Amino acid sequence: MIGRKAETKLLRDALNSKNAGLVAVYGRRRVGKTYLIRNTYQDRLIFELTGTYGASLKDQLVQFSRSLQKATGSALAIKPPNSWAEAFQALEQLLAAQPKRKKLVVFLDEFPWLDGRKSGFLRAFEHFWNSWASRQSYILIAICGSAASWMIRNIVNSKGGLHQRITQKVRLLPFTLAETESYIRNLGSNIDRYQILQIYMAMGGIPHYLNNIGKGESAAAVIQKTCFTKDGLLAGEFNNLYGSLFELADNHIKAVRALAARPSGLTRQEVIDECGLSSGGRTTLMLEELEESGFIQPSLPYDKISKDAIYRLIDEYSLFYLKFMDKRGTKQEWARISESNTYRVWSGMAYEAVCLKHVDQIKQALGLAGKQTQEGTWRYVPPKGSAEKGAQIDLLIDRDDHNINICEIKFFAGELIIDKSYAAELKRKLDVFREKMRPRKTLFLTLITTYGAKQNMYFNSLVHQSLDMEVLML
Repeated sequence: MIGRKAETKLLRDALNSKNAGLVAVYGRRRVGKTYLIRNTYQDRLIFELTGTYGASLKDQLVQFSRSLQKATGSALAIKPPNSWAEAFQALEQLLAAQPKRKKLVVFLDEFPWLDGRKSGFLRAFEHFWNSWASRQSYILIAICGSAASWMIRNIVNSKGGLHQRITQKVRLLPFTLAETESYIRNLGSNIDRYQILQIYMAMGGIPHYLNNIGKGESAAAVIQKTCFTKDGLLAGEFNNLYGSLFELADNHIKAVRALAARPSGLTRQEVIDECGLSSGGRTTLMLEELEESGFIQPSLPYDKISKDAIYRLIDEYSLFYLKFMDKRGTKQEWARISESNTYRVWSGMAYEAVCLKHVDQIKQALGLAGKQTQEGTWRYVPPKGSAEKGAQIDLLIDRDDHNINICEIKFFAGELIIDKSYAAELKRKLDVFREKMRPRKTLFLTLITTYGAKQNMYFNSLVHQSLDMEVLML
């Protein structure tokens, strides 16, 4: 098992509890939910059923009978039940007959797919849990599903029969950079960290995507074969990804496209205006679903209240697809694209997104691990017609020790050199922030680059701390 230490502990704690457990694991497809549950509970699994997308009630019940046959060890086929109520009655009988010396695990995978239209599945499961299973201290039921909107609405935030019945929920997110490096090394690849970062910026920390990395392949070769060949793993992934996660995914895709076009982010109202959405609860739910699935990240601008949160697209694959693959097809050469100015601009934005997902690692490198801080972004947009220039701060770490780290994030293929022009721009950003916010704290300019920055007169006069990509892999 690579990474997943916190998630595994939560699952183990549920297993060691003296009470019955109902564990819900949710997250985007291909992120490793099924593997996590099977790996953690493999020696306790007594019954496992996987839903089939779009299958009829009859076919789902046939699969149930086959799972029941396997669990009982019967050599003869078991007649499929006529309804989910009958199915859970049979499951209850199976579990009640088991020795109660240790906790047994029932695993219902792709849980939302079992709940077909007019199938009665969810109602039958709620009755099974509330009337019997929840009182059996030796039973743990683990459910998971990739249909994020269904899981969030019906399980995580259930207002029906499962309201406050979940004993443990686990939100499984993509690998961090450190976990991605460990995973790639486990595959036998010895590419350097810069190439690992390039792969991560293109496809993120999704285990299934990373499986495509072969021994001796460069980052460029991996991206070419995965994204820019006819049968590449990610060639047609975008629409499949959002379609499998969200019911009526059109608005989710509209929001993602709008955020991809505005790397600095959009407020909730700006998302509504850009996408032509209503300002009601549906938009709030849509944004919540994208956030819970790890596609977008809200950050609170410095000295603002929650309604002013800025949403940014942080899913690496979505950013990459919409910039280089959408409407362009697969007949492209990545080697040529990666040398273009378009790539250089995009890589800067993608690296910012990666850094915003690794704020804990940045804090650790700055000696702020465990310290009370508030992180966010900041931008000043001058009034129309004003002669003033705007300013944007990529990451701001406001500390309780009366200091603020003003973080400038730069992706560069080598050591960054601060020249006179860039030094003036950095100084102007600090001056605008001081003038507009008047903070009663000391400002520390912090560079976060790929290979660090060269120490020269401009560096020494402006920069207080310099970090490189190595800190993101802590």
